[in-house]
Formats: sequence, structure tokens, C-alpha cells
Amino acid sequence: MSRDSRRVLATSAGTRPDHFGVTEWTLLGIISITWGSSYLWIALGLESFAPGLIAWMRLAFGAAALLFLPRQRVQIERRDWRGIALVAVVGNAGPALLFALAEQTIESSVAGMMTAATPLATLAVATLLGNRSIRRIHVVGLLLGLVGVIVMSVDNVVGAETGIVGLVYVMIALVGYAITSNVTGPLAQRYGAVAVIVRAQIIGAVVMTPSGVLALGQSRFTWTSFLAVTILGILGTGMARSLQAALISRTGAPRASIVGYLVPVVAAILGVVVLNESLSPAEVAGLATITLGAYLGSRRIKSE
Repeated sequence: MSRDSRRVLATSAGTRPDHFGVTEWTLLGIISITWGSSYLWIALGLESFAPGLIAWMRLAFGAAALLFLPRQRVQIERRDWRGIALVAVVGNAGPALLFALAEQTIESSVAGMMTAATPLATLAVATLLGNRSIRRIHVVGLLLGLVGVIVMSVDNVVGAETGIVGLVYVMIALVGYAITSNVTGPLAQRYGAVAVIVRAQIIGAVVMTPSGVLALGQSRFTWTSFLAVTILGILGTGMARSLQAALISRTGAPRASIVGYLVPVVAAILGVVVLNESLSPAEVAGLATITLGAYLGSRRIKSE
């Protein structure tokens, strides 16, 4: 593997090896709340828009929102554009299209539960890329989080509409997330999270433009779908991805990935508080297991 290839496919332990502090938990909370609603916005968008149009819109709206932030005005070294292009295609454009395609054949609850595999996939990629900072306690925490999500979600996904093709789409997207989560960290440390993500989303929007144009003929305008995709783009794609990149640069990809376990926790809590829903015993047990797993996953890393 060439030196430039190693620079693109790089990972890091993060700039903060200590236990998560207020900043890290705050970032996790904001990202979890934002991403917890993303599958709903996609489902609402699909009521009127074709998947290709949704993917293009969310990337274009996310990039447009980030362009207003001063922190994106930095100079990127030429050798790092390959890494940003990888993040753009594998971590932004690809998953944006794949999740929209997937939710045509699987329910949003199933898609949400499947993303629980992302932390373990991220850990596997980090290990392959040479990150040796993860301790056994982090692995235990990630495994507990996965068990908790499965226990918590089983009542909601049993009997849900599923399609093999949709499941495959989600799995491919998760591999993309795992790869780019590791690549994003070193880039965000050098240039800042916003600078990296805005460029990745601009590239992603350009890549998705042909698909978006072709999807216009399969779509119709409704305010519900438009507002849903606008929220998805600005908050879920632009702002939340920038915050996730910042978290990765601070804590490393494996520890930052525990956000994937907190998304269903947020959804359950909002259901109780906002919709007066009740929690089943399985959901309570799942919440407790996820909480313990997230706590263990946030512990101090060892020196590389």
C-alpha cells in the first residue's frame, strides 16, 4: 500500500483519551436526538419524492447550511482531498441513497435497529487500520449496547415489513459509515469538522446530481415531504454529521460510534414524554443495558 493510500485509509485514537466529559456527552446527546428522527424524515420524504431526489436534497441542504459557518473557511492540502472524496461518496452520497432505497421495502424501525451494528463494524475497521488504543472494557460496552438495542427493539420489529434487498442496502451503508468514521477523525483533527464535512457534502451533492435530476420525473411536490427532507438535510445531514466528526476527532471512531446505540434510547424517551407512550419490560431492560454499554464504551483509552 502506498504512502498516500495509507494517509487516506487512516484512523486515530482522538485527541481526548480520558473518560467522556460534559462536552462529549453533550455532543452524543445532540447527535442522538437528531439522528433518532432521521428515519421518520426519510419515510415522510418518500411519500412524494423518489430516493435519488431525497439523497440529493439532503446533501445539498446540509452543505448549504454549513457554508454559512466561518469554520469551513480553511485551506485543504491537496493530498487530503482523496480522503474527503472517500468520505463524500462512501459516507455521505452512498448511504443517503441506500437508506432512501431501503425504506421502500423495509420499515423505518427495522432500518433504525440495523444501524446498531455500526459501532461494532467501526471497531473492526479501526482495528484493521491499526488503532490499538481500544481496551477490553470498550469491546464489552459495544457488545452490551448491541444486545440492549436488540432487546429493546424486538417488540417493534417483529412482524414489520422487510425485504431482502432493503436489508442489503442498509448493510452496505453501514460498512460505508464504519470506514468513513475512521477516516474522518484524522481529517477533522487537521482542518476542523465543519471544513471536512461541508466539502464532503458538496462533492456528494455533485455526485448525486444526475440521480436527483432523473428522480424529478418520479416525484411530486408536497410541503410535508419537502419540509421533512429539509430538516433531514440541514440538521441530520449537515449539522449532526459535523458534530459527529468533531466527536470522532476528540474520542476516536470506536468510542464515538456508541451514538448508534443511543438513537433508539432517545426515540423511546421522546415517545414517553411527547406521545404519552409506555415502555414495555423488554424496552426498560434494553434501555438499562444500552446505558451501561454506553458508559463502558466511554471509558479512558490506553496509550497507543
